[in-house]
Amino acid sequence: MLRMSELIERKRNGNKLSASEIRWIIQEYVAGTIPDCQMAAWAMAVFFQGMNAEETMELTMAMAQSGDILEWSLKDKLVVDKHSTGGVGDKTTLVVVPLVASCGVPVAKMSGRGLGHTGGTLDKLLAIPGFNVELSSEDMRRQVGDIGLAIAAQSASLVPADKKLYGLRDVTACVDSIPLIASSVMSKKIAAGAQGIVLDVKYGSGAFMTTRDRAQQLAEIMLAIGEGLGRSTRALISPMEEPLGMAVGNSLEVMEAIEVLQGGGPKDLREICIELAANMLMVGGRTGNEREAQALAVQGLQGSNMPGASVQEGFPQKVITQEPTRSTPAWQMFQTLVAAQGGSLDAFWEEVQGQRRHGIEPVLFLSPAKGTLARLDARRIGQAAMLLGAGRDTQDSPVDVHAGIQLYKKCGDTTEKGEPLMALYLSSQEPTPQEKMGRVCEVLKDAIDFRIN
Repeated sequence: MLRMSELIERKRNGNKLSASEIRWIIQEYVAGTIPDCQMAAWAMAVFFQGMNAEETMELTMAMAQSGDILEWSLKDKLVVDKHSTGGVGDKTTLVVVPLVASCGVPVAKMSGRGLGHTGGTLDKLLAIPGFNVELSSEDMRRQVGDIGLAIAAQSASLVPADKKLYGLRDVTACVDSIPLIASSVMSKKIAAGAQGIVLDVKYGSGAFMTTRDRAQQLAEIMLAIGEGLGRSTRALISPMEEPLGMAVGNSLEVMEAIEVLQGGGPKDLREICIELAANMLMVGGRTGNEREAQALAVQGLQGSNMPGASVQEGFPQKVITQEPTRSTPAWQMFQTLVAAQGGSLDAFWEEVQGQRRHGIEPVLFLSPAKGTLARLDARRIGQAAMLLGAGRDTQDSPVDVHAGIQLYKKCGDTTEKGEPLMALYLSSQEPTPQEKMGRVCEVLKDAIDFRIN
């Protein structure tokens, strides 16, 4: 008979666990017979001692099989998914999922909420009034079959082991363990039935993996799991030293994603979206040629100008405050996605404009020096956005979808002393805005360095 205390001790001492032992741990933890205190001890043992490739594979499958596993049958089409290991300003899912679907490859995306300094795709989508992220497995299957895409929260029936274990890891400082991250990510992809998987593994100050070497290790393990389980899998390794794009905060990021869907937007965000989409088109069997895949992705973000609304002048710069005026295949597919899941873009634009009508204006954070911006620390920017109300300390913390930071400068840009570096949007529910803004500005001062010209 297996005993959890003995398995904790063996892993603490650096010994390998068998497939049956790993399956037993996951089954009993989900069933509630292994208490959180013992599971936390085991997770900490894994954090310090690690797992080999075989153990990590077994943990992944045990977690995936702890609940339902979706199966797809869309004739000759493969269903694909992507995952980013997290960062600041990373709104790529909002662009890439409709972009890939517009190219004829169906996407079933399970996403999560943000925690700490990192943002979550579901929080961004929930900035759109009415958007429903709680789809059942059957609803998800039906929607992907009907329109070719869906983005939803992890349902209670899919990977319950991961849901329990992730919450425990978060409060016991065991998040940044390579085998635990790899099994968490890949178990969700397997359970969601992804037949092609693209991974965006981040490294830098704003990522869980702070060095490229650690990101490379994580990417290799997840690739081995995906390929070992018969899924076509590709991985990109991308930096997260500074925020991605120019917007950090849920409604701000939705607007920036729409800019990219319209064929514009910040260069760094647009480029990684095209790269991710191209890789998804390849694992989805749309083409085996990388250059052709990139051309298809670029084409999906191209369109023609149409009469209508305009871009707001003044502050915050480059933030759309009315419905955009460009039509592209990707933008049309995004609108289809929003409508299918009950969202209203008209209500979204009305809310954004309403913030202005009610006098909720940003506070400008000014450059303290003249020179070239040499560092814009992603983690600090994410922490500042969280303090403003855009993120949460715990899973139950409230989020203000209109709070956040609009950047005006990125690393390498020159600035004058007193020139605005960013606009800060404080939560409209903040009772002591001056005190909170002071704390935010202290964090931001630590986030920036200048090279004096």
